[in-house]
Amino acid sequence: MPFAITQSCCVDASCVTACPVNCIHPAPGEPDFGSTDMLYVDPRACIDCGACAEVCPVDAVFPVENLVGPLREYAEVNAEYYADREAPAALAGSPLFHAWDPVRFDRVLPADFPRLEVAVVGSGPAAMYAVEDLLLHTTAHVTIIDRLREPGGLVRFGVAPDHASTKQIGAHFARYHSHHRVRMRLGVEVGRDVTVEELGRQYDAVIYAVGAAESRDLGIPGEDLPGNLASTTVVHWYNGHPGIPGSAVDLSAPRVVVVGTGNVSLDIARVLAADPAALAGVAPGALDALQRSAVREVVLLGRRGPREAAWTRGELLGLLRRDDLEVVVDDHSSQVTEAIGAAGPTETASLLRDVPVLSSAVEPSRRRVVLRFFATPEEIVGSDHVAGVRLVGGDVIEAGTVIRAIGHRGRAVPGLPFDASSGTVPHVEGRVQDRPGTYVVGWIKRGASGGIGANRADAAETVASLIADGGAGVLGEGASRNPVRRALGRLTRR
Repeated sequence: MPFAITQSCCVDASCVTACPVNCIHPAPGEPDFGSTDMLYVDPRACIDCGACAEVCPVDAVFPVENLVGPLREYAEVNAEYYADREAPAALAGSPLFHAWDPVRFDRVLPADFPRLEVAVVGSGPAAMYAVEDLLLHTTAHVTIIDRLREPGGLVRFGVAPDHASTKQIGAHFARYHSHHRVRMRLGVEVGRDVTVEELGRQYDAVIYAVGAAESRDLGIPGEDLPGNLASTTVVHWYNGHPGIPGSAVDLSAPRVVVVGTGNVSLDIARVLAADPAALAGVAPGALDALQRSAVREVVLLGRRGPREAAWTRGELLGLLRRDDLEVVVDDHSSQVTEAIGAAGPTETASLLRDVPVLSSAVEPSRRRVVLRFFATPEEIVGSDHVAGVRLVGGDVIEAGTVIRAIGHRGRAVPGLPFDASSGTVPHVEGRVQDRPGTYVVGWIKRGASGGIGANRADAAETVASLIADGGAGVLGEGASRNPVRRALGRLTRR
């Protein structure tokens, strides 16, 4: 019986390296890697060894026969990925050979490679994949610097609290916090407590993994009204971010509008509409607000059609299979039903064919999520507080809160170059331009795209650049080889 990968896949590819028959794809180095929602087990080649399940950091891999409830569909989801791909050679009689080339993770150091002192700014997935690579493949001593007093970054404060299996990767990263070659500097913010220049003097190399902290604006009138919130505010709110109070999200009106059709918008809709008793891991202040909430309906606005929605198949399935809320499609235009009908069987939009349409829906007995497509916000209306959203065409949707979930962008780090148009730090293979010994990784490097696991290959590229520079003897002006300067550097970090 083959194994299958399920919704909580983090795409970090640990399973790829463990698989003895190379039946998990797309793998690092293959064209699709980093662009798919998840990885997939080829049921034609899987030999049922379970190696993938043992190494999966988020418990996303199960034998097909053990899939129950909403997870049952993932046997088909895995098989569908291989439907139009050539059958592996394993089917031709060689059980340990696969049509794809084997995946390799090589790290070769010169014999005289120095012991480096490296600072990593940030403690989220991108930062920790870089830390892991450095610890496993070099003799570097690593200092993790984070502006918050609790490490974890995106895993701790960005993943929905009821996605417990996804959050488990945080435990995988946390084991490195107590590594004998790791020091932690928490509550330290670059630009406030220490400068880029000071870090450059203290360490041989500095890797910035500061993410994309800002939500993109809609660019329409009314965005300055109270009640208009960024998705980051809401996500941090229900995850208990120390900078967001429990009263940050107003739930006193019966309707909330969420602009966006990505996974974050689904997370927000699910948390706001679900029965609070069915949610796990929500921060106490947010949970108290949800228990007193007057919200009966969450409307998700997509500026394009259902086939262009950015949410993944797994996240949409997770919403549609809940029994504590109702989901309907707003059929205000024939465009909507036509687009859903035209979706191919493997397209995520095809899942909406069995979803009731708003015109035929009865008054809901539970909280409801409405999916409205081809709906472009033109103005957020209200006098001294949000009262609704006016759409292009004139329709007004009344709401007490509007949440924009249309993507994120990086924020400039004082002292580093910054490309305002892309929200990233200019770099070449992770090397910051005109800043020797300075590197970037994650969303501040490539923009806000890709899930948790995509940071693994991204970090590998940056660390490879750092290793090449270390081997060439150009890092830190000899700091790692100067015992006096190294000792002084350690004192400044205590």
